[in-house]
Amino acid sequence: MSAHTTLLSWNVNGIRAVEKKGFLLWLKESGADVVAVQETKVQDEAVLSSELRNPNGYTAYWSGHPEKKGYSGVAVYTKTKPLGVRKHFGKSILSEEGRLLELEFETYYFLNCYFPNGGQGPHRLEYKLAYYDAFLKHIRMIEKKKPVIFCGDVNTAHHEIDLARPKENEKNTGFLPIERAWLDEVERAGFVDTFRARHPNTTGAYSYWDIKTRARDRNVGWRIDYFFVLSVLASKVKDAFILNNVEGSDHCPVGITITV
Repeated sequence: MSAHTTLLSWNVNGIRAVEKKGFLLWLKESGADVVAVQETKVQDEAVLSSELRNPNGYTAYWSGHPEKKGYSGVAVYTKTKPLGVRKHFGKSILSEEGRLLELEFETYYFLNCYFPNGGQGPHRLEYKLAYYDAFLKHIRMIEKKKPVIFCGDVNTAHHEIDLARPKENEKNTGFLPIERAWLDEVERAGFVDTFRARHPNTTGAYSYWDIKTRARDRNVGWRIDYFFVLSVLASKVKDAFILNNVEGSDHCPVGITITV
């Protein structure tokens, strides 16, 4: 990888929909070394255009929900071929819904994850929390071998500064104390929220806005898309940013520039 590596993450809310809105041009112009996308809504990438499956300059890796079409799914586009790629994690909950891709590079692990939403009733909140626990256990295990960078739609805003209307959402999934407590646990485990580390007091910095209420027009949003790095990599992060001018989804891309 180059001295300065740019990593991007974007919940595209349907890769085929965002392709029609210029995704491939954006990908090319981004110049990013690795681009992680979530909520591809693709079960089998064979149905996609050849350009989307393998755009010029990138190798793509995919994981989709094994049973449900048009649901979940993640992909990673990378300029440097990884040493290994993993999308199955045994009998773990991490294997169930096509939400996780793990790429091993020479000096770090890169994980792209689309964490479950806690809506649709108590059972999904329980599922989300179980997924959280399994994920943290997994990254704590693999970081013993080499440092971990993980990104994606975490589906939880951590602190009041991370959403426009914290008081109104205290009892809503995505800002429940039990969900936010997991992010505390992630930080206690030695992982750093790169954006907040570099922009500790920045307000109005969001990555998701509700489409139905045209919340983006008023910047009534949530910061629920993250890049976390193991603390040993924190000093190597040269920039952390939100590309809130990029449209095409109800989320916008987030990213970091890092020396690895």
